Parts: sequence; structure tokens; C-alpha cells
Amino acid sequence: MECVSRRATVMTQGAAMKEQPNRPTWSRQIEFTLAGIGCAVGLGNVWRFPYLCFRSGGGAFLVPYLFMLLVLGIPLLYMELTVGQYTRRGPVHALAIVCPLLKGVGMASVAISFIMCTYYNIVITWALYYLFSSFQAPLPWQNCNNTWNTANCTNHATNSSYSSTASQEFFKYKMLEQTSGVNETGVIRWELFLILLLAWILIYFCIFKGVKSTGKVVYFTALFPYVTLIALLINNAQLPGAVDGITFFIVPEWDKLLSVEVWVNAAAQIFNSIGIGFGSLLAMSSYNSFNNNVLKDTLTIAIINSLTSILAGFVIFSAFGYMSYLQGIPISDLAVDGPGLVYVVYPQAFASMPVSQLWAVLFFFMLLCLGLDSEFAMVEVLVTSLMDEFYQTLIKFFRRKELFVLAICGFAFLLGIPCVMQVGIYVFQLMDHYTAIVSIMFLAFFEVIAICWSYGGKRLSDNLQEMTGKRANIFFRACWLVVAPVLITVILIFSIIQFKPARYEDYVFPPWAQGVGWVIALASIIWIPLGAIHTLWVLPGSFRQKLKLSIKPYALDEKSNMAYYERGGKNGGPDIAAISSSIDLAVNPPVEAKL
Repeated sequence: MECVSRRATVMTQGAAMKEQPNRPTWSRQIEFTLAGIGCAVGLGNVWRFPYLCFRSGGGAFLVPYLFMLLVLGIPLLYMELTVGQYTRRGPVHALAIVCPLLKGVGMASVAISFIMCTYYNIVITWALYYLFSSFQAPLPWQNCNNTWNTANCTNHATNSSYSSTASQEFFKYKMLEQTSGVNETGVIRWELFLILLLAWILIYFCIFKGVKSTGKVVYFTALFPYVTLIALLINNAQLPGAVDGITFFIVPEWDKLLSVEVWVNAAAQIFNSIGIGFGSLLAMSSYNSFNNNVLKDTLTIAIINSLTSILAGFVIFSAFGYMSYLQGIPISDLAVDGPGLVYVVYPQAFASMPVSQLWAVLFFFMLLCLGLDSEFAMVEVLVTSLMDEFYQTLIKFFRRKELFVLAICGFAFLLGIPCVMQVGIYVFQLMDHYTAIVSIMFLAFFEVIAICWSYGGKRLSDNLQEMTGKRANIFFRACWLVVAPVLITVILIFSIIQFKPARYEDYVFPPWAQGVGWVIALASIIWIPLGAIHTLWVLPGSFRQKLKLSIKPYALDEKSNMAYYERGGKNGGPDIAAISSSIDLAVNPPVEAKL
């Protein structure tokens, strides 16, 4: 009777952690799938993927990219969605459940998502600025007959370092009015300030009702970019030189495969594109119904994300071929880099296309949709995590969740103001370098250690069986246990070895600015050791007992932990064996307990 009673108690505690009757769920499961696609598919698919292909020899990049999708992207996305759906918590609580010692990984993912959402919305601001400018005839970046143009402006790109295109000068001197460096802050660009405010208003009204409002918006924002990309591809394919660009994209330079950097870049692109470690998809999956088919969502999101990158590659490289034809230079000599690909190179291609205003409006509206989807996800991570942790306090203070979301958006808007000053492009580049490149690699490494090794593939498989009736197959278990940790470790090591200080074009940030960048990186990473210290502080027993208990799931469940502690072992200390046994029961309850 005591055994049955104990099992029933543990079962009740475990069920309580994942049922949460007041937690909202998606109105339809397709809404989560579309939101997941929107989260994964972002501006990185349109500029970073084509840029890496361009730099890595075109088609040669596709081989390691597809390999990394299979052994890294899909298994780790499956892992995150499983943890989120099973625990029904945001990343902070989910990581505290699966591996208390590394609960700081969840806190770090919330911190990195919040830091990114403050400057990522600047990209949406730029897209809106270009969208509004696209209604002018002729397009303002179409010629050099404007007040902001310099004597070095040319209508077509050249290889001369002393000249610049009309498109480059519109981006640099008209929209940004950028200063010479980070030491010269300049003044606020009031046009960009108001557009940034508009961008945050759009974000707020898309997410203020939680998944109920976001789920409706993603029907449009997740699907419209595909209409635009297909329309652009049909148009671009008919332009002279387009075939040469597409050939450059799909025909590999096989010797590039011998470069380790190409393989590391492919893995990093899969990782950053899908969003492993950011906590966004984990947070959104916590609103799924408990019995949702996780594998179906995993495959849908990961495969569509990669197909979108490849589709964008065809669109971008067909435009490269057209520009190469116009300028009379090889495709490999085109100046392509980062944001410039979207806001300099492509607008320059539009200027020579028939019906240029129409294509410009469609393209920048597509960028707006891509940016909004990714921004939804990053803000939702913070909202979900804080509501999980401080629900009663927040509701008591703000009265309504909508007002709390408004406060989050308002605070993030204020933090983004430096990016709409004349020094803004340097602030943006500095934050992006130390957040999206430095922080995320450390974060990803510890998340994989926490879930794949500490929590373990067996427990993940048991969770899947409880939710869907099917365990993970041998392929996924092998990737969780061996392949993913090894690959993440290799990526982290090479990221450290190949690390280069932040720069923007030819401008290298001064040492004090690099120091600020490291502070930004530490603002997220620091939560990992702080979380470990806090866990060891609050757990009962000697240091050895604390350490052993800290890698056991559910060890921080206060009620069950206190009950076990009161039944403790010698000298009033906890009976670690009893705790471990009970924790195992909570994670893998026996059949009769489930029934």
C-alpha cells in the first residue's frame, strides 16, 4: 500500500507539472506549425544563407548544409520541441526541470532573446523605411541625382574603391546618415525613430493576446513570403545573365569541401537559422496540446526552413547573374556582405528591372513579414518565462497580461533607440556580433549537455512515448547522445580559434567598444554559472549530495523535495537514493501509476 501510495503521489506531482489547466494552447495545431516556420524562417534565410553560399563556392556549400540539417538541425529541434511540449514551461522552468544544475541555460536563452529583440527590430525598421521609399518614382536609389549623393557616386558598380553606387549611398547617407565611427554618436534619426515606434506597435498588436492573437497573424506573415519569393524567381529567371547566376549557385567547386571552415559555417547556419538555443521554439511548443505529434512538426519546420533558404538562393543568385551581366564583371567579383546584400545589392538590381517599384514593394514587404515572425518569437520567450515564474505578482501589478506585454515592448523600444541614431549601424553590428555569434555558441553547447547527456536520450524517448505513443528511433537517440554533442563542441572550438573582433566593412571597432561587446555577451552567458551556484545553494545535503542531486530531473520541485528531505537519511540529511528513485518514478512512472 505504501508503494502504491508513493507512486500515486509522484504521479500526481509529475502530472501537475505538465497539465496546468490555465495555460492557453494554440487554437489549431496548424497555428503552432506556421508560427514555428515563421520563427525559423527569417532574414537569415534571405541574406546569410546566400552570402555563405557565395563565399563558399556556390553549390559546394549545399553538401555540408544538407548533411548538417540531417544530423544536427532536425535532431536538436526534435529535442527542444519535446522538452517544451512535455514540461509545458518556458525555457527557464523547462531547463530547471530536466537538469537543475544547468537551469541557467534557460535564463541565458531568455536573456539572449531579449537582447536580440531590442536590435533585431532595427532590421524591421529599415525594411519599413525602404518599403515606404519604394512608392516613389523613380526609386530614390536608382540614380545619383539626389541631394545626399557624393561626387564619387556611380549608377553602376565598379571595382574601384573610390566610387560607390547610388544604392550604397542611399543606404549610408540617406537612411542611416552614418557617422565615421562608433566614437562619433551623432543625433537621433527622427524618421527611423518614428518607424521603430511603428514597428513595436505592430509587434505589440500581433502578440498582446498571446498565442490566440499570434496564431491568427502567422497565417499571413508565414505564408506571404513564399508568394513573393516565387514571383521574384519567375521574374528574375527571365532576365539576361540569370542562368549564369543560378549555375554558380548549384554547381559545386568540389575543392571547397576540403575546407573545414565551410563545414563549420554550414553547421552554424543550420543552428542559427532554426534557432536552436534561443528558446523561442521551446517556449512556443509549451503551448501545444500534450499529445501533439512532435516529430511531424519537427520535420515540417526544419525541412521548410531549409527549402526556403534554397528558394531564396535561386532568387538572389539569379539577381547576381543579372547584375554581373549589367556590370560586365564575374559573379565572384560582386560586392556581397551581410545586411548590404538585402539593402544595397538587391535594391540595386531592382533599379534596372521592369516595373521596379512593384518588385521593390513586394520584396521589402516580404522582409517585413520575415522580420515580424522572428520578432514575435523572441518577445514571446521573455513573456512566457516571466509569466511562468511571476504570474501572480505580475497580474497583481499590471492587472492584465496585455499591459505587461505593453511594458515589455515599451522597454525594448527604449533600449533600441541607440540603433536609430547616426551611430546606429555600428551599435547594431557590435550587438549582433557578440550576441548572435559569441553568446549563442556557448549557450548551445550547455543546452546540449543539459538535455542530451544529463537528462538523457532514454528519458526523452520515454516522454515521447507518453505523449505520442511512440519512442524516438535509434537515429535520433544516436544523434542526441553522440553526434550533436561532438558537432557542437567542434563548432564551439573553431568559433573560439577563428574568432575575429567585431568590424563593419573596413572599420574595426576600438578596444573599448570590443569591451562593451564582451559585456553584452556576458549579459547572457553569466546566467549559466549563476544558475548552477543557486541550484547548489538551495539543494539539501553535503556538497557531494547536492552535486549528485543537481543533475537529477525534478530535483528542484519544492514540494516533493521537502517531503523527501523530511524522510531523510542519517543525521537528518536527505536520502539521496530515495530521492533519485522517486525522481526516476516522476520521469518514468510505472504502467499502473499512469493508469
